[in-house]
Amino acid sequence: MNNTIHRALDRLYLACIWLAGSCIFLMSLFIPWGIFARYVLGTGSQWPEPVSILLMVVFTFFGAAVAYRAGAHIAVAMLTDRLPERAQHVLRGVVHGLMLCISAFMVFYGTSLCMGTWGQTIPDLPWMPVGASYLPVPLGGFITLLFVLEHVVFGSQAHRPVVLYDALPDHTTATPDSKDA
Repeated sequence: MNNTIHRALDRLYLACIWLAGSCIFLMSLFIPWGIFARYVLGTGSQWPEPVSILLMVVFTFFGAAVAYRAGAHIAVAMLTDRLPERAQHVLRGVVHGLMLCISAFMVFYGTSLCMGTWGQTIPDLPWMPVGASYLPVPLGGFITLLFVLEHVVFGSQAHRPVVLYDALPDHTTATPDSKDA
């Protein structure tokens, strides 16, 4: 059962990484196009800026879920690192509890926001409902909620191979076959 849950969440984790990476890639294409169209062609395209903003929202909420699972969220640990181990453990529990609350808040109120604004359209993108632009909030919140529950039930996933696949080793050693180039 645990293995099935881990495999499903690994797939979700990788899908979020690919989605967030695709958003960054597309933004790196659309923003220069908008600049080129405005200043070189003299005809400003209306869509690059709002689409890039939407891509940044998607990147932010899905990337945050990935960062939580990988244990890569920023934290100010100057005070907590100096506390006794027992106090650190209690504070970690508080952080996970707060993350559960925040994630549930995002799911509940994000869904409400999507439903309440679905009938409106974005002026620069008339084909897109405003509610669709808010979808990353509840979806990212739900995925974060799943990753928080996974952390609470199964412990940190930061050591798993799917999370570490691109990590550099802590130290590099020269092998007899390596040559200075």
